[in-house]
Amino acid sequence: MQTPIRIGTRESELAVWQAVQVQQLLEKEGISSVLVHIKSEGDIDLKTPLYEMNVQGIFTRSLDIALLNHTIDIAVHSMKDVPTRLPEGVRQAAVLRRGPVHDLLVYKHDLEFLHRDKPAKIATSSIRRQAQWLHKYPAHQLYNLRGNVNTRLRKLAEEDWDAAIFAQAGLERINLRPKNSIVLDWMLPAPAQGAILVACREEDDQSYAVCQPLNDADTALCTKIERDFLRTLLGGCSTPISALAEIEDGDVYFSGQLLSLDGRQSVSIEKILPEDIATHIGKDSAEELLERGGQAIADSIRAAEAKK
Repeated sequence: MQTPIRIGTRESELAVWQAVQVQQLLEKEGISSVLVHIKSEGDIDLKTPLYEMNVQGIFTRSLDIALLNHTIDIAVHSMKDVPTRLPEGVRQAAVLRRGPVHDLLVYKHDLEFLHRDKPAKIATSSIRRQAQWLHKYPAHQLYNLRGNVNTRLRKLAEEDWDAAIFAQAGLERINLRPKNSIVLDWMLPAPAQGAILVACREEDDQSYAVCQPLNDADTALCTKIERDFLRTLLGGCSTPISALAEIEDGDVYFSGQLLSLDGRQSVSIEKILPEDIATHIGKDSAEELLERGGQAIADSIRAAEAKK
């Protein structure tokens, strides 16, 4: 009898939902599995803003350790939380077919605050979302909002904020998207937003092999392009970097953006390449962006981080 694959997951409702998707896909391939719940540092500290923490891998580190300690066989992550360079001994086993990529604005009453003279109060812990919002609405006030999606929705209801920003996939996957919400289609998402990554140990060929049928080639390519863009610019998820690659009719459409922390400075790029030669479009776009003013923004972000 085959030993069940041990699937590591964070304890949040969304993380468990993602792990269950992997479990069900494995079941369709005739592979039995069990869920193993692991608490992450990012779930324990809900007060410190992410940009004040050592955010690289904060939601993935505990699962990485469990993998390397042989406590679990595979780990399931929101791909946007995964550092662009995986820890030594860990490899990407599969990327599931992507879900919705955009952000949502969840508002408390109506959208009048987007048009009034009085500054609106918007909540999000994401540096990227803060910078993009301030770029479009420079007079608005931004507030830190941490916790799982249930906690953040509750905080929005309790505080005197006008609205909060969430990932569309996160709310819709666990059926928590409120009616009073809109898709922010003007806001470029985080690299790999909406994608789910499965990781295994480098030497574990068996777990790698059983995960291969779960891999969606288009999603894997697009998220690689986006993460190459992120890594080439700065490499951290605590920076205002956005990227989206999509495949249509054999072509890859790529958009990338880097903003200053206050949203005042912005450089963007768009490219289209045939899918078969688009592998390096993320790296190439980042290098071009740095030459067109991105380097000065990147340097200012590093300088600000060094002062902390």
